[in-house]
Amino acid sequence: MKYYVVDAFAEKVFEGNPAGVCVLERGLPEELMRKIAMENNLSETAFAVKEGDAYRLRWFTPGGEVDLCGHATLATAYVLANFVDAASDGFAFETLSGRLTVVRKGDLYEMDFPAYAPASTPVTDAMAEAIGFRPTEAWIARDLVCVLEDEQDVRAAMPDPAKVAALDGLLLHLTAQGREYDCVTRSFAPKVGVLEDPVCGSGHCHVVPLWSKKLKKKELVARQASSRGGTLYCRDRGGRIELAGKAALYSVAEIFPGE
Repeated sequence: MKYYVVDAFAEKVFEGNPAGVCVLERGLPEELMRKIAMENNLSETAFAVKEGDAYRLRWFTPGGEVDLCGHATLATAYVLANFVDAASDGFAFETLSGRLTVVRKGDLYEMDFPAYAPASTPVTDAMAEAIGFRPTEAWIARDLVCVLEDEQDVRAAMPDPAKVAALDGLLLHLTAQGREYDCVTRSFAPKVGVLEDPVCGSGHCHVVPLWSKKLKKKELVARQASSRGGTLYCRDRGGRIELAGKAALYSVAEIFPGE
């Protein structure tokens, strides 16, 4: 099968978050998709199959399937727009998180995602020990969000993976108000086999509603402060989040799963 690797939320290759993309004629067994994701060893591999006017889209980390992934959705839309259906500027995906849409606007791909509504949760010693900095606030939805005092703390943090895995939430996001950007964030996912996610779209479905309220603005420019880095153009629409970013093609290959 044809296999693409796309750097999402990237101005050029070697930035943003690489995602594997397989556009299939028919669905694959779940165990085979899991094995392909493990073999690829990227934070996400996306599998898309055309169904009527949309594509059935599933995302797998090396540790298993997840219910929402932003960068792999953007990467899939990039592949469809450039290699499968260049005449279309918009794509719909049926996913575990409902129907998601992506619209191509020039070199940006704008995604319409559900927003999480994190609830305040007490800051604990376990959080401080796992992160190396004591958060000023903590919030929980699918993921745990810890607000740090300064963006330099977010950039300097070296969380302990074992201690992070013992915290509540699927992923851990460290975030702070930015200087050049509205907010800066890093995302850690040892529970699904990803020590640090280079750019996390679903994480911004957690942090954008928080910073939108704090900064009293609906449109934000967010920066994922991983070593690769990535920029997200965000809009809080109340219950939904628009995330837009660029993408760059790294490779096109064929894989032979033998099944």
